[in-house]
Amino acid sequence: MPEGESLAEVTARADEVVAWARSADRDVLVFAHGHILRSIGARWLGLPLDFAARIRLNPTSLSILGWAYGDPAIESWNDLGHLAG
Repeated sequence: MPEGESLAEVTARADEVVAWARSADRDVLVFAHGHILRSIGARWLGLPLDFAARIRLNPTSLSILGWAYGDPAIESWNDLGHLAG
């Protein structure tokens, strides 16, 4: 695409981050803009990249990806609790 990455390129980039996170023997932190973070969330779950467009993610929110019963899961998403008060 002349104006940016193709869906295949974004998918590959998100898949790289997912593979890196899954290979770590400890918790990892990813800080990025919302578009790629939503993409990583979708790919973490094994869903196609277009699912990312349906995941709301506010600026400065915190999210946790993890596991439930051996499968990738979203433990927390779009948490803004740290801004309260």
